Order: sequence, then C-alpha cells, then structure tokens
Amino acid sequence: MKVISYLSSLMIPFLLFYVIGYGLLSKRDIYRDFLDGACEGLRTVGKIVPALIGLMTGVGVLRASGFLEFLGGLMGRVTESFGFPAELVPLTLVRMFSSSAATGLLLDIFKEFGTDSPTGLMAGLILGATESVFYCMSVYFGSIKIQKTRYTLPGALIATVAGVIAAVWMVRWMR
Repeated sequence: MKVISYLSSLMIPFLLFYVIGYGLLSKRDIYRDFLDGACEGLRTVGKIVPALIGLMTGVGVLRASGFLEFLGGLMGRVTESFGFPAELVPLTLVRMFSSSAATGLLLDIFKEFGTDSPTGLMAGLILGATESVFYCMSVYFGSIKIQKTRYTLPGALIATVAGVIAAVWMVRWMR
C-alpha cells in the first residue's frame, strides 16, 4: 500500500516535467501555450457563470420557500410504500441540480436522524451514487453551445433512478 501512495505522490511532478520536457523538445513556447490555455479557461468560465448563478438561485429559492418540503411530503406518501423515506425526496430532487445544496440537505438529515440510521445511510449513498444532472448538462453543454442533447437527459435520469434504487436496496436488504 505504501508503494501505491508513494507512486501517486510522484505522478503530478512527473506529469509536469513530462509536459515541460515535451514542449522543450518540440521547440514550443511553453509559457505562451500556458497563457493561451489560461485565457481560454477564463473565457469558458465566463460562459458558464450565468448558468451557475441561475441554478444556484433557483435551488436557493425552492429551498427557502419551503416548496421542497411540500413536494417531499406529497411525493413521500407514494415513496414510503417502496421503503423510500419522504425526508429523502427533497435531497434526491436537489441533487440533480446542485451538489453543494444537496450536501447541505444531507447534513440536515444527518443532524435529524443520525449518520448510522437507515435514513442517514440512504442519504449518504444517494449523494455518492447520483450526479447533479442538470448542473453538468447546463455547464458542459452550455460552454460549448450544444443545444440538442439527444439521449443525455433520459440516460442521466435513468442512472439517477438506478442510483437511488441501489441506495435503498443496499440499506434495506443488506443490513
């Protein structure tokens, strides 16, 4: 195990020296390439920021207004029969939009139910087994101006449902 730890600590310096060495051997202006890449990165950030602000504002409004708890109560009546606690509905919905907001909800669930409770375990597994679908799609597709996402959203939603089902199954039947 120490060998892997030692090798992993050497990978970044090795990669850095490799890139610089390759640039020197191919007689490229490494510093100019770096500056061009940094400028392109800043342009990409400028394209992404409006989508980020919109998503964060929307999630903040939904959370502060109490709509998430209301929706969780409504949907929770149905999901309880499948063994999925109503308290996890807002977490699952928010997770598709924002990882940081979902982490805040996860901490609230941990405070209320505990980390080792079935609800806490399910919440942690859901956060680890799902992705912020709409955030990723808006950021990545928005930055390169893709408008037709074809099968991305259905596939991502199916993966999210599979992650949630796996989390429920692991806690309910593996305990």
